[in-house]
Amino acid sequence: MKIGIVQQSNGIDKHANIKKSLEAIKACKQNGAQLVVLQELHCGIYFCQAEDTTMFDMAETFPGESFEVFGNAAKEHDIVLVTSLFEKRAPGIYHNTAVVFERDGSVAGKYRKMHIPDDPAYYEKFYFTPGDLGFKPIQTSLGKLGVLVCWDQWYPEAARLMALNGAELLIYPTAIGWESSDLQEEKDRQFDAWQTVQRGHAVANGLPVIAVNRVGHEADWTGVTGGIEFWGQSFVAGPQGELLYVAPKDKEVNQVIDIDSKRTEDVRRIWPFLRDRRIDAYSDILKRYVD
Repeated sequence: MKIGIVQQSNGIDKHANIKKSLEAIKACKQNGAQLVVLQELHCGIYFCQAEDTTMFDMAETFPGESFEVFGNAAKEHDIVLVTSLFEKRAPGIYHNTAVVFERDGSVAGKYRKMHIPDDPAYYEKFYFTPGDLGFKPIQTSLGKLGVLVCWDQWYPEAARLMALNGAELLIYPTAIGWESSDLQEEKDRQFDAWQTVQRGHAVANGLPVIAVNRVGHEADWTGVTGGIEFWGQSFVAGPQGELLYVAPKDKEVNQVIDIDSKRTEDVRRIWPFLRDRRIDAYSDILKRYVD
């Protein structure tokens, strides 16, 4: 399978961001992509840097303008397309939602971000209602896609449940970067942890992982902080955690990576982690904390 990843920088002009994504999708298709993955909230700035009620105006109901635009792009280029949109579901209920479009432009499925962070410069709990669709892979013409979103990538339970439900790939649209006051040593630790934990999901589940991050500096419009420098470095890992591709930390990238889907089965035969799980002894995993 040929997978296109789009790592881009974003500004306040929604239509310019969408145009850039569409051009990148076209470039990926021209390089043979069958599946294209966009980054988290790719239509706009990362508005969760501050709590601002006007930012809810960026959300849209489904179907909506950008929803239709990306569905048409999937159809035009005959690709499966993974998008990340700000969904207005009902008054006062908003979601961070990945929508997967099939090659004919129809909706293959949706995933609503389940784990919602609330950290300095990442005030997502103010904006997003936790997802309610569970950890269910989305069936497409290219196979079952285990689509998760950003903060989900730190949770082995999410990756495992996707795998147990038949996912053939783990896909993480992402928006993560460094706050301006972080020291370089801390920046290095954060990035290493981010990449390592996801490579661990690949190893533990015997599945390829695709993580697509945004890049560039985005200012904090409130002036409270110096903004976020998104660290880019989108990557693709194979089912043993091997790095197949790592994007630059400071450049926009449209890259197509070839993944051998047969390798997943081969790896699971030599490392049968799913076979050896002690499902009779894991009941405590359902507790918040084990005293």
